Amino acid sequence: MRAFFAKLTLVVLLVATVFPARADEEVTFEANSPLTVAVGGAFRVEFSLNAKPDKGSFQAPSFEGFDVLAGPAESTGSSIQFINGTMTKSVSHTYTYVLLPQSAGTVTIGAAEVKVDGRTYRTRELPIEVVDEGDGGRSQQQQQPSDDADRSDAQSRIGKDDILLRAVVSRTSVYKNEPLHVAFKLYTRVPFANVVPESVPSFDGFWSQDLTDPNYEQVGRETYNGKVYETRVLADYLLYPQQVGTLTIDPLQITVVAQVIIQSRHADPFFGMGREVLNVPKKLQSQRVSVTVKPLPDGAPASFNGAVGSFKMDAELPSERLTANSGANATVKISGEGNLTFVQAPKLQLPASFELYNVKTTESINATTSGITGYRQFEYPFIARAEGSYEIEPIEFSYFDPQRREYVTLRSRAVTFEVAPDARGGGEAVVMQGRGVSKEDVRQLGQDIRFIKLGAPQLRTVAAPFLFGTAYWIILAVIVILFALIYVALRRQIRESQNVALVRGKRANKVAVQRFRMAKRYMEEQNRHAFYEEMLRALWGYMSDKFNIPMANLTKENVREELNKRGVAAEIAQSFTNIITRCDEAQYSPVESTRMSDVYSEGVNLISQIESVIKR
Repeated sequence: MRAFFAKLTLVVLLVATVFPARADEEVTFEANSPLTVAVGGAFRVEFSLNAKPDKGSFQAPSFEGFDVLAGPAESTGSSIQFINGTMTKSVSHTYTYVLLPQSAGTVTIGAAEVKVDGRTYRTRELPIEVVDEGDGGRSQQQQQPSDDADRSDAQSRIGKDDILLRAVVSRTSVYKNEPLHVAFKLYTRVPFANVVPESVPSFDGFWSQDLTDPNYEQVGRETYNGKVYETRVLADYLLYPQQVGTLTIDPLQITVVAQVIIQSRHADPFFGMGREVLNVPKKLQSQRVSVTVKPLPDGAPASFNGAVGSFKMDAELPSERLTANSGANATVKISGEGNLTFVQAPKLQLPASFELYNVKTTESINATTSGITGYRQFEYPFIARAEGSYEIEPIEFSYFDPQRREYVTLRSRAVTFEVAPDARGGGEAVVMQGRGVSKEDVRQLGQDIRFIKLGAPQLRTVAAPFLFGTAYWIILAVIVILFALIYVALRRQIRESQNVALVRGKRANKVAVQRFRMAKRYMEEQNRHAFYEEMLRALWGYMSDKFNIPMANLTKENVREELNKRGVAAEIAQSFTNIITRCDEAQYSPVESTRMSDVYSEGVNLISQIESVIKR
């Protein structure tokens, strides 16, 4: 009986601990479907929610252009994890429909709605391309290749518009110093394994700000030229033209390793279906984009210093009553959206008896796709030297507003300062060359000047002169030798840096280690597909960098030849071929045929062995 009560108490404590726990993650409601479907072919659409919905709150779209064969089929799942003593609970709720397209064309599935705790969530719209049997755009995976099918056959299965690289600009006509946004987007209709950059675009005539976030992948779905693509932003820039005329944005060049699934010529007892995956490299280049940069209109105010955008000015001036020889500060804050990086401090006009010191600048700037926002603050420290009444002219700041197409001038208020006499008795001042000098300062000058001794000087040499002496020539020789050594070292470094093949070979092992670390993280997360994909990138990328072989020409055969030329044992070369084959098979195998830890260990050991032999 005591054991029963002990177990019951343990269960009650566990339930009390688990059920109040909720995931801290944000509620997401997403829709998933194929990019392309065939007329007469049924497919599934899933609406996934990572929380528990309110009862009866789900509203499906109208599914115009499709026949609903089944649905909605609801499924619910939950999981609890304990990681480092912290418990997390996740919930998933999915609504599944089976649809049948009615006719060919591009059809959009509308947004679905659901409520969680009274709050409404909507999915994004899904454009789907419906093709007939004669379209052939996506039937490439169902074709039966002949016995002599090779890599060229697989490459011919990728249409010329299945993978595109485009430079998408926000505008093509701007004023000088007006921002524009350019995003280099990859459009894909086929799966791919890797993207290798070949050249970085140059922005001659532009000031550029790189907005690319390596930790965030911008993936979306768009319809372009009547076809549906998955899009990824590879590079993101904010540009400010610095010249007037027609400027050109140079293209971005990359190599995409696409994947084609074909029917194998030999039956494979492991897969059963007899299919294999071929990597097909394809070089892409974005189009050149011409941007017309218009000059700023004539008639700019005298206070205009090149600011373009939309700004406001806040000016804080000191109290209107000061004491002679006392310091004060004036502060001007320019905030808004535009080329804040180039905004200069407005001019502060002070009387001749005021001393103005260096302006202190503080800023907070945030670059976005629409432009630069934030503020720049200028602090003007000054000292009032002479007593009297002085009027400070308003501070002016002018900018050009491209939306209104006119210059705008902002002004502060005019201030009259009453400078009282100095309490130390130095109220009256003599102003010389723009500086206020009090009578007290003039009296101090008489004490500072000392009597100059008259008569013949008695000068003698205390020590031998350093110039042209022994120590002088020794130091000069050492400097010349050091300069020659540094010059030779720099020339050698420049030659090595210009040798692209040498640089890639030296950094091959470092890049491979970084990718192995990423693969290990996927292995710990039990993400099989991402793990094997990262292992393939690490192995193929190492061979491409080490032997200076482009990804487009990299095969198992020429890798074995290069390893043999560098004295690597045939067993190591065969191990490379085996691990590549195992990764390809495990990536698309429905059943886990090998342990990820074994593949990871073999891959790391293989690169270590090759590196030790080549460096020997």
